[in-house]
Amino acid sequence: MSVPSSAEINGLDWAAGRGMGALAEKMGMEFTEFSVERCVATMPVEGNTQPVGLLHGGAYVVLGESLGSMAANLHAGPGRLAVGVDINATHTRSATSGIVTGVCTPIHLGRSMTVHEIVVTDDQGRRCSTVRITNMIKDLPAA
Repeated sequence: MSVPSSAEINGLDWAAGRGMGALAEKMGMEFTEFSVERCVATMPVEGNTQPVGLLHGGAYVVLGESLGSMAANLHAGPGRLAVGVDINATHTRSATSGIVTGVCTPIHLGRSMTVHEIVVTDDQGRRCSTVRITNMIKDLPAA
């Protein structure tokens, strides 16, 4: 029996089966689209703010890392693991209510490294943050 390639896997089913992790769940993230070419997730502003009521800058980064790392792991395929080695974010607007949406697209999909850009927008479609993450892909150790 052959192992399906990442292109043959239903991304949303794969992500649901893998789980988003405790932090992403605690922050209220929900995947709405998931493939190697494009991943989308939403996150509420409420509950993820800093003391003055703005969405916390770290929340943008958590959304970006969750999307970029999951996308890299889908690309890596069975028996391989993608781990983050670099992340950066530029915040250009503050969300104060509603939800934000992160759209993750690949910049580079290699055998040993991926780079993804995640654009986070508010309810009005205005860009709030741009996150870039680099993941290293390695083989899982033999069990």
